Amino acid sequence: MAFLMNQMLGSKLKGFSDGGGEGDSKAGADGKETAESKGMSREEFEEYQKQLVEEKIQRDKDFATKKAGRANLRVALRDKYRLPDSAQDSAMLQMAGDDVDLPEELAKMVDEDEEEEETDDSLLNKLQNMDLDTLKTKAQSTVTELRQTAEEKCILM
Repeated sequence: MAFLMNQMLGSKLKGFSDGGGEGDSKAGADGKETAESKGMSREEFEEYQKQLVEEKIQRDKDFATKKAGRANLRVALRDKYRLPDSAQDSAMLQMAGDDVDLPEELAKMVDEDEEEEETDDSLLNKLQNMDLDTLKTKAQSTVTELRQTAEEKCILM
């Protein structure tokens, strides 16, 4: 509730409290911080500003690295599950360069899954590798053998 009141009435009340709306007396004419507003000397303030800029650059760099790491993770998962590639992730990886590595645990998982797929003789793999013509002739010969044995044993056929 106090937040709502502050938002609605804050700017109007500032004019009364500052003695006619002259603005912040410590801030510069354009509203930026100055050395006097921070209570520092000019050299200290310049060093402070440099430090702020360096911290911002480092934060941006860390953010870009994390973002590229996530893109690398998505690319690895797409490769693992054979999903189509994303142009956005590829562009992110190109921007990051070789700075991004796949997490060790995920790399182990991907390698283990690939090994399982290579050694796994599942029904689907067997069906894909099977020759359909030989399967068809084998099925037909089995059916004719069954029919012949049934005719020999059954009087009605």
